[in-house]
Amino acid sequence: MRLKEYLINKIGTITIFILGYCFILFALIAFKNNFSLTFLISLLYMLVGISIFIINYKKKKRFYTEFLMNLDKLDNKYLISEIIEIPDFYEGRILTQVLYEIGKSMNSHIKEYETITNDFRHYIELWIHEVKVPLSALRLIAHIEHNKEIVEPVKLIEDYVEQVLYYTRSENTEEDYFITKCNLSKIISNVAIRNKDIIFRKNIDLIVENTDYTVLTDSKWLEFILNQIISNSIKYKKNEKSYIKITVKDKMNLTTLIIEDNGIGIPLSDLSRVFNKSFTGKNGRIKSSSTGMGLFIVKKMCDKLGHKISIESEENEQTRVYITFDKNDFYNVVN
Repeated sequence: MRLKEYLINKIGTITIFILGYCFILFALIAFKNNFSLTFLISLLYMLVGISIFIINYKKKKRFYTEFLMNLDKLDNKYLISEIIEIPDFYEGRILTQVLYEIGKSMNSHIKEYETITNDFRHYIELWIHEVKVPLSALRLIAHIEHNKEIVEPVKLIEDYVEQVLYYTRSENTEEDYFITKCNLSKIISNVAIRNKDIIFRKNIDLIVENTDYTVLTDSKWLEFILNQIISNSIKYKKNEKSYIKITVKDKMNLTTLIIEDNGIGIPLSDLSRVFNKSFTGKNGRIKSSSTGMGLFIVKKMCDKLGHKISIESEENEQTRVYITFDKNDFYNVVN
């Protein structure tokens, strides 16, 4: 609170104060009081008025300065009423009471919204688990009857269903993931088994080299991340002989998982936006089934898990995805 702005705001009160002083001074002179008494009363009036003004200004300045500092520190501004002290001037008490009522109402609405969101999330998760049963039966029928035409669409549906599941959980991953020591070879093997039919049908060579390393991660989430990346490699393969190569490079404080393919690649103009929500780019227009959500969810989950992910690509040549796992105290804090 600046003094100049305070004075401007109080211009009406100051004007009345000056007029009152002039009236008292005129009255004293009119009744022919002696000079000493007139001076003393005038001085007393001025001192009392100015003292009240200064005290009032200091109280309000202290309150509003502290108020703005606390407000600036808060991420959730509506919680300001919980941390400010009730001031000793009337307008301030009205303000704090109003803020308290606003905060109370806001918390009530947030609680209601959280309840609706959680109910919807639980419904989606239940629906996904239910729909997995007929999908599993359909996949089994395709294997029994050797109907390879059904394998790919069933796999695509399963991937999209899984995307929905993990997307609904992505806002509350802290309740869902558990970081432990995980063997990369085992996770890669699970993903390979899951995709073996479509990899064989698409005539893609899956090359896995030097992956027997242990990292700190959540195995379920990392399996989902790898499956999304490999699904993209399969989706955007070239018609010629294709391969997907998975390797690991281990340094002192970093373990980097590299997934490489020789597919159609990503145009340079699209490369910086591949992790954006719903971004499909040039390749998305080629493949009409692309939603642009896979890599968005992958990036979000890597950030939550504390892993770094990046992509290098050369159009019509190759694409490399790097997932880097740190070996530091961050995970000790998480655990």
